[in-house]
Amino acid sequence: MQVHATDPGHQHLHAVALETGQHCLPVTQHGHQLGGAAAEPFRTHHKALGLELFLRIAPELYLKRLLVGGFNKVFELNRNFRNEGISRKHNPEFTMLEGYWAYADFEKIADLVEEMICYLAGAISPNPTHIEHKDAEGNVTRTLNLTRPWRRARYRDLIREIDPEWFDYTPEKRRERCGELGVEINPRMADYEVTQQVFEKLVEEKTFDPLFVTHCPKELVPLAKQNAEDDSLVDVYELIINGQEISPGYTELNDPTVQRQRLIEQAGEETQKLDEEFLLALEHGMPSAGGFGLGIDRLVMLLTGAESIRDVILFPLLKPKQPR
Repeated sequence: MQVHATDPGHQHLHAVALETGQHCLPVTQHGHQLGGAAAEPFRTHHKALGLELFLRIAPELYLKRLLVGGFNKVFELNRNFRNEGISRKHNPEFTMLEGYWAYADFEKIADLVEEMICYLAGAISPNPTHIEHKDAEGNVTRTLNLTRPWRRARYRDLIREIDPEWFDYTPEKRRERCGELGVEINPRMADYEVTQQVFEKLVEEKTFDPLFVTHCPKELVPLAKQNAEDDSLVDVYELIINGQEISPGYTELNDPTVQRQRLIEQAGEETQKLDEEFLLALEHGMPSAGGFGLGIDRLVMLLTGAESIRDVILFPLLKPKQPR
């Protein structure tokens, strides 16, 4: 994967925990700034410097600052840490490939990711276009069809496949419709979150062959560029394979004024979480760019047929046994 990613001229920056240097991105941060993901961080303390630090949730803002500094293609095969729940698809510490390509857009990034995953499947599977998942007895339970080109469909069109009139309903009617569709929602959810819940339960979890979901609502992706024809949408893809997101990709937002407003909306009253250094870098000028993240643990699950992320991590975090 690393060799393939460097083929188009990407500069590789590898992060090591607590290390700093010319070719390393920091894993610890002075404060928890929003960016790269909406997630709760892990906190730690640096004794020698007397600093409260946070383990990063994503390297995105650092990599974009490198675009500002003149790097045209950068990527990092990194470790991220998110203080969130544990499930079959989630582990608090995970590996991700994240990269940015100046003067590209989300469609070119989708082509790159599709090519890369197919390249990996060909390197490890006797039948790279059809990946078999088997149960404990060796019986084939599912076959994933990776034959190119992969399907691409707009977010709203996929929701309309569930209910053609979904976007004609009032917000109250959409909540009522969730009950009829068997989708659980929280009363505190915003209207776009209700729609996203329907998407996750009735589209994402039921999609197994590769699908690039494009043009999502701007509220879901605060770091992506708005669509030129419809400013309620952003130019993004979400790659779904095997019932879960494998890779998000964006045409990156590079307008510092719009970016600040989006982050303020995401932060709510916690405006101290804004990364002012990143916003200052944008004011100096970041080229239009495409970017992506690729979850390595989930990709290994896909290629090996593992049912749980714990099956592809050597020492996953588990709840300790209670003393007898």
